[in-house]
Amino acid sequence: MLAKVLIGVLVVLAALLVFISTRPAEFRVERSTVIAAPAEEIHGRINDLREWRAWSPWAKLDPKARYTYEGPSAGVGAVSRWAGDHQVGEGSMTIIESRAPERVKFRLDFLKPFKATSTAEFVLAPVDGGTRLTWSMSGTNDLLGKAIGLVMDCDRMVGAQFEKGLTDLKMLCEERS
Repeated sequence: MLAKVLIGVLVVLAALLVFISTRPAEFRVERSTVIAAPAEEIHGRINDLREWRAWSPWAKLDPKARYTYEGPSAGVGAVSRWAGDHQVGEGSMTIIESRAPERVKFRLDFLKPFKATSTAEFVLAPVDGGTRLTWSMSGTNDLLGKAIGLVMDCDRMVGAQFEKGLTDLKMLCEERS
């Protein structure tokens, strides 16, 4: 009887692993807003990593998080490292592309609560009434990431943080314009 239960458990685990492995590896989260401010001003707030604490949703999740900066103060090669509580984790972001006033692209390296590497990008485009700002993050999930995706919706979780960040950045830029 015990052998049958053990075989049944192994069959269920094998089926679960097969199912998880068939899940999509690629992910993308994206949110946009229109800000009534010039693209140059918005780009400057994104391109200078020291400005992020004024509008980043993760800075508000853990106000006691530690931040350090390396490289230039802004643009390609600028690095921000953070270490915070369980909501913020630990990691770094590095600007890998910056084209004023239309784009800033980052490499995100997460160390805690789990290791992962993603790409984040801000794209700015002129529209009637200001600038459309689109914030996206994309990457590839390994088997563990695919398994976590079965119980946690990355788009909903990260997307909600993007929406908060875009709202705060919008308020900050519009009050100065």
